[in-house]
Amino acid sequence: MSMKKKLAIAISFCLAALVFAAEPTAKFITTEAAKKDTVEESISYLKTQASKMTVAAEKRATYIFLASLQEQMALYDDAQKSYAAAAAIAAADAEGMPKKSNEQIVLEAIRCALSCGDYATADSYLNSAVRNSKNQKVQAYIKLYTQWSALCRADSVEDIQEPIVMLQAYTKVESMSSIKPALLLTLWYITGDSSYSAQLTSAYPESVESAIVKGDVQLLPTPFWFFVPKSGEAEQGTGSYSVSVETSTVSAPSVVKSTASEPTAASSKISKWQLGLFRTESNAKLLAEEVKAKGFDVYVTSETRSSGTTYYLVIVREDKTGNVADRLRSSGYDCYGIE
Repeated sequence: MSMKKKLAIAISFCLAALVFAAEPTAKFITTEAAKKDTVEESISYLKTQASKMTVAAEKRATYIFLASLQEQMALYDDAQKSYAAAAAIAAADAEGMPKKSNEQIVLEAIRCALSCGDYATADSYLNSAVRNSKNQKVQAYIKLYTQWSALCRADSVEDIQEPIVMLQAYTKVESMSSIKPALLLTLWYITGDSSYSAQLTSAYPESVESAIVKGDVQLLPTPFWFFVPKSGEAEQGTGSYSVSVETSTVSAPSVVKSTASEPTAASSKISKWQLGLFRTESNAKLLAEEVKAKGFDVYVTSETRSSGTTYYLVIVREDKTGNVADRLRSSGYDCYGIE
């Protein structure tokens, strides 16, 4: 090989190395995303940057951050896809970014799939390599999410009897102790049995699940939690005290902190409140008519998920008083801000 060719090859390698080194890191990209004017702009920016990245660890970390942001915005279908994209990348954790094992990421994808009612996708993740995990805590979540998937598929009270039996059995198994609050919350929610809420608030008073029972935190009306058949009505508290909620990104269901004690701050940033999510338009319209009769500015809109299922959302607009959320909750309607 001539000296000229050798020199040309050496130069090309140097140039490639310079381009490679100049690629922005996940830490830089996520910092830049936080500077955007809106969450939508942040998500769009993260998507664009992630698609361009070539360093596996940085790309993986960026997808994880994107997924967590989408999940916070209740974009569960998008979030599960972003988590799945991250889990598919074989790489270590990026410098300066939160540490996440691929097993944890898959569990988060499962939870998001269930949150948008897509139990088929959740089951496909549950039946992936994660099922062979040697980690006891991961196995506990797999067992929990398997029962959540069964509840998600349930069409009647009869369909939830087997999951109830399994969940009750799990509360007595030592290897499931790390997720016992989630087990008790699920049993309380679908059976209405106050003994489960009593155990929860007594043994785990600082947990997110306990805050839900007390009414300090509200469950978001996602398809899984909203449509699951129930054998009894779980009576939530009205809010015992103001808590600082640190939600787990693995075990806890989708939650939103109650704004009952701070209506002005919450309402000033939110222009609309979602009451419910229905598969049947007529049911959504019935709720909308009921809410309208109580003096609220309400309407029904639809949203079609990637699974092909169309959901009908009941939305209430904020008004000049700035306390629509409080009035809705006082009238017996759970709600959460969407804008």
